[in-house]
Formats: sequence, C-alpha cells, structure tokens
Amino acid sequence: AVITVPAYFNDSQRQATKDAGKIAGLNVQRIINEPTASALAYGLDKGDKDEKILVYDLGGGTFDVSILQLGDGVFEVLSTNGDTHLGGDDFDNKIIDWLVAEFKKDNNIDLSKDKMAMQRLKDAAEKAKKDLSGVTQTQISLPFISAGPNGPLHLERTLTRAQFDEMTADLVAKTKIPVENALKDAKLTNADIDKVILNGGSTRTPAVQEAVKQWTGKDPDHSINPDEAVALGAAIQGGVISGDVKDVVLLDVTPLSLGIETMGGVFT
Repeated sequence: AVITVPAYFNDSQRQATKDAGKIAGLNVQRIINEPTASALAYGLDKGDKDEKILVYDLGGGTFDVSILQLGDGVFEVLSTNGDTHLGGDDFDNKIIDWLVAEFKKDNNIDLSKDKMAMQRLKDAAEKAKKDLSGVTQTQISLPFISAGPNGPLHLERTLTRAQFDEMTADLVAKTKIPVENALKDAKLTNADIDKVILNGGSTRTPAVQEAVKQWTGKDPDHSINPDEAVALGAAIQGGVISGDVKDVVLLDVTPLSLGIETMGGVFT
C-alpha cells in the first residue's frame, strides 16, 4: 500500500501512520505527501511539458502547500510548507461558535455544555458550509435542540455566504504565510508558477479560491477533483512501485529540518 500524509507531518507522525497501516494489515510500501500525490494525478498525462506548479491543499484538519517542477516524467518537489492544525474543521467550528452564541443570546442556554446538541450542531455546521459553496445563503434548522421552562426549544437561523466569509476570513488569511514561505524556499516568485492546483474538500469554499487567485495572480486549475486527487496520485505511485507505471520519477523533500539533539535538548 501507498499511504499519503499531510506534507508538514513530522517523522513521528509519519511513523505512527505507517504503524497504523501495519496494524490494519497493510503492507506499507511508501508514505508520500498529499500535495505531491495530487501533483502526480495532475501531471501524469502532461507528458514532456515542463511546468512549475503550486499545490494548495486544505483538508479537514491540516493545510499544506507544495511547489513542484514537472518535466520528462520527473516530479521534483522544490519546497513544502504548511500548518498541521488548520483545516475544514476550524471553518465548521466558526459556524458552531456562532450558533451557540446566537442561541445563548435568545434563550440564555449554553449549548456547548450539551454533548448531544453539540454533535447536532457539528453536523449542521458542516452541511451549511458545504451548501454555501454552491448557494449564497442556507437555512439551519435544528428542532428540539434543547428545553426551557416553557417546553422544547428550536434553533432556526439563516447563514449567508457573506457572513460565513467574514467569520472565517482569519482562517483563510492564515494560509497565506505558508504559501509565501514555500515560494521563498523554492527561490521563486508568483510569476514563475505556471499552474495552481487546489486540493482537499475545503478548497471548494469560494472565499478560499478567490484568495488563492488574488495571492498568486492565477486562476486555479480545476481539471482534477480535489476530493479524489490524492487517492489517484497514491494509486499512480503504487503503479510505479509495482512496475505497472513506467517513466515516472518522484523526488520529494523533507518538510522539516533534520538535526541531532545534544545535551539540554538543543537542536544542532
């Protein structure tokens, strides 16, 4: 099996993923970075075309950005950066916090103390987020979410895309620094990038797509499904290992610095 991990995972996180694969009965042949896998999926049919691509990968719990050079079947990672604690769940939590605050304001009841109510809020928040990728407003309706002295209480709210964009603007902005750092580490500018690929379900959010377009000056490429790209890339790498896929070479990088721990826990 080829297993993919967020590009900014450290060695212990990668080893834990590998161990989990073994426990599940898989013969783990290789661990590859998710943005690298999506680049494989994107570039397999590009033949000899020489391109530098930026992969912006915003998943459920992590964010990565990688810059790769493609050409003659060689996929070389020039740099990678990211945040292992930023993803779609954080966008959901913004909606949950807003719903909790609105309900408390109306009914003076704190839903965050009620585990069952919070699970319903989580499901509703995720659905609302997905809806707002296609429509400009969505209705959140949670009947019997709690009870007061006068009987059951219901939660009814309309959330607009503009409200959602405003409450998540800081999260989108947090992804800009890793993009800039990845370009700097690769010694490139926006002008050097030929294509921008979006990966991960959270990149379906219109505000994310617009921000990436503004930062890079390029319309993101939508030729591959952001939900399937990583799995497709992992399958291609599996084909390379088994010999079924020829003329593809993957050259990845270590995302974090390597060093030796000396006395006092000093990194040298």
